[in-house]
Amino acid sequence: MVDIAFSQIMEGTRTPGVSTEYNLSGAVNSLPANSYRLVAVGQRLASGSIPAGQVIDVFSSDDAANYFGRGSTVHLAVMDAFKANPNLSLQAVTVDDALAGVAAVGSVTITGPATGSGALTLGVNENTVSIAIGTADTASTIAANLNTQIGAQPNLPITATALAGVVTITAKNKGALGNDIDLSVTLQGAIGVGATVALMTGGLSDPDMSSALTAIYNAGHNIIISCFNDTANLTALRTHLNNVSSPTEKRFARAVVANVSTYASAVTMSSGINSGRILNVLVPNAYESAYEVAAVMAAIAASEPDPARPLNSMELVGLTAPPLPNQLSKLQIEASLHNGVAATKVGPGNVVQIVRAITTYTLNAAGEPDPTLLDWTTLGTLDYVATAIDTAIELQCPRDKKTARSAAKLADVIYEVMVKCQDAEYVQNVQQTDILIVTDPTDPTRTNTRVKVNVVSGQNVIAQVLDLVL
Repeated sequence: MVDIAFSQIMEGTRTPGVSTEYNLSGAVNSLPANSYRLVAVGQRLASGSIPAGQVIDVFSSDDAANYFGRGSTVHLAVMDAFKANPNLSLQAVTVDDALAGVAAVGSVTITGPATGSGALTLGVNENTVSIAIGTADTASTIAANLNTQIGAQPNLPITATALAGVVTITAKNKGALGNDIDLSVTLQGAIGVGATVALMTGGLSDPDMSSALTAIYNAGHNIIISCFNDTANLTALRTHLNNVSSPTEKRFARAVVANVSTYASAVTMSSGINSGRILNVLVPNAYESAYEVAAVMAAIAASEPDPARPLNSMELVGLTAPPLPNQLSKLQIEASLHNGVAATKVGPGNVVQIVRAITTYTLNAAGEPDPTLLDWTTLGTLDYVATAIDTAIELQCPRDKKTARSAAKLADVIYEVMVKCQDAEYVQNVQQTDILIVTDPTDPTRTNTRVKVNVVSGQNVIAQVLDLVL
């Protein structure tokens, strides 16, 4: 005998008439959308209107400038993220500079006077600061003009002062990240003028991002843009990702960090993380700071709704190609991909491209090489399938009793989701026998399930033989 269960109509009513309730549990039969919610975690400036630790929606780079201070790490990360992908669903949360933080400092030393007119251009990461030089301008005059122009470009990550022909440049945010700010100088004409750059150095003590991670713990972001790449913060980030992505929390998240130094430093950085949920992208000797590169990589990753589709050769929109001598060789690219570093290359049109989006995970708990979570897409696909199954069960089995019939229904619900994921080419080789439904041996009210998920891999390598015929 088949019974009909009601959720709202009372049993045993004696009042004549027809009562109708609506059952919405089977109304949604499609897979959930794979939309990404991003959050940028970085440093603010005292000029920002939003205090540290407050999570807020950000819809433009101007929002970020007002909220967190122009030229702050998180403002610049947000600005680059929106340039790369204007359709982001983005929030941000900040921390203040560490009390023990020290700002990185560099300088430009001018000599003169000029005996001919010309121009001086200071490169600050991917930005330029240009001034005109007049005949007979002294070193002090040129330095003062350069200092004034730096102040007129508030989006720069630096401040400056000028004295006796020397422009002293200081990072706006304190900490080691300021050492990544790239400085260069170019002179055109201006006979008699010299300019020497001292690169940014001396930045110490990045702040602890733990308070920001606590603030976003329950927010349900899918991708975290970490402006920080030091060991302590990456360890905290890894712990956060493992916790929010646990079977009980089910707020699956991954993170993107970046290295803009050298292949060797990137490998060291990745080996200290070893997480399938963290991608470390390397652009060696980049013009942009690490937090800007991380923001662009995350924004591009979020532009691909198919969780299983590889990101190979996608352009990291807005990044400036590093000089040819600093670009990774093919041997370095191959070594990077074996050591948990998502390498980049410079493609046609002088654009920076991701070679392959791999995670920092290279070794299992026993310290043995393990390619299981090599690709960024692997956990992304598993997270999506888990969410799709959970959503279907919650919709279609919200108040089921535990019977043989409900067990069969549960298996059918899971199988239907898996078939749809197979049709979308997220998974493959789905069989009904891949779903196991059993009663827990210690808790008769609990049902345990096991589902075999054969994730579709990216077609990353094609090997071929050409047979010569004469």
